[in-house]
Amino acid sequence: MQATQPNTKEITQQQWNKRPLIISGPCSAETEEQVLETATRLNKTGKVDMLRSGIWKPRTRPGSFEGIGTKGLPWLQKAKQLTGLPVAVEVATGKQVEDALHFDVDVLWIGARTTVNPFSVQEVADALRGVDVPVLVKNPINPDLELWTGAVERVAKAGIKQIGLIHRGFSSYGNTEYRNAPMWHLAIEMKRRNPTLMMINDPSHICGRRDILLDVAQNAIDLDYDGLMIESHIDPDNAWSDAKQQVTPERLAEMLDSIVWRREDIPSEAFHAEMEKLRQQINQLDDELMQILGQRMIVADKIGEYKKQNNITILQTNRWNAILERAFLKGEKLGLSKEFITKYFDAVHMESISHQNKIMNA
Repeated sequence: MQATQPNTKEITQQQWNKRPLIISGPCSAETEEQVLETATRLNKTGKVDMLRSGIWKPRTRPGSFEGIGTKGLPWLQKAKQLTGLPVAVEVATGKQVEDALHFDVDVLWIGARTTVNPFSVQEVADALRGVDVPVLVKNPINPDLELWTGAVERVAKAGIKQIGLIHRGFSSYGNTEYRNAPMWHLAIEMKRRNPTLMMINDPSHICGRRDILLDVAQNAIDLDYDGLMIESHIDPDNAWSDAKQQVTPERLAEMLDSIVWRREDIPSEAFHAEMEKLRQQINQLDDELMQILGQRMIVADKIGEYKKQNNITILQTNRWNAILERAFLKGEKLGLSKEFITKYFDAVHMESISHQNKIMNA
């Protein structure tokens, strides 16, 4: 399916390139009055660059509110006319792309539940051919960078030039603090692979509750994200969807004022000289770590040979537990978190097992 007519690009290059880019609005469009009042109050803060609202809401289970549907698009059109701010909407099908563009939506985004399905992404991409509209791509629900990358590539192959990324966290077993675990390392890796793409953080969907929104937003800004997408509602507690993670426009303004907005760089020779000196120290230490790890694997190889000669299993659970306990005690004294120690030694252990496995089966 393809859009019936090319969108005349309403959002300017200046608006798209603004940093930080702040996108806000209700999780769902509920009524015309709610949309217009939210837009008016957000615009009054002077801190919002783009309005967002859910029109179609894919829910985990049937029976919950799944969005007002196409009849809500004229409300966004009015909000745009009233405030002068561009509007953004999530789309998941070719028909939704057509409807959104028909009502002059400026920016489209592909949601996490769509990104996870290449068939759905391709349908959206096919509908975007011949259209000049910016598209944001949210990370998939599951922690899979290849799915996220594939969605971006499909949109790019459709001819879309302005593409951005939205980091909204990932579903994770055992996660209790967040609605969707941020897994910052995955977002950082995605940004490393796509340095020219804008990266927006979505604290609302990461947190799932408003009391920790500011902490996550600050962390994103400290990591040099290009902007934030935060859900706002005139009466959050009575919102029809995701009530716990939304804030009023006025509270949003307070949050944005509380963030320390940092810069990626400053034009200072003294700063650059000091940073270069410290980075050289890091490089030297990294080289030493690699040498030590290489030596550790040589010892692991020797252990593998002895195990093979004596018909002993690779995994020795008691020995592994002893290694971890010893590392936890030493790591605590050195200011290293238990979480880091666990992840680091897990990686080292798996590499050792891989080495020994090759020896066992040679």
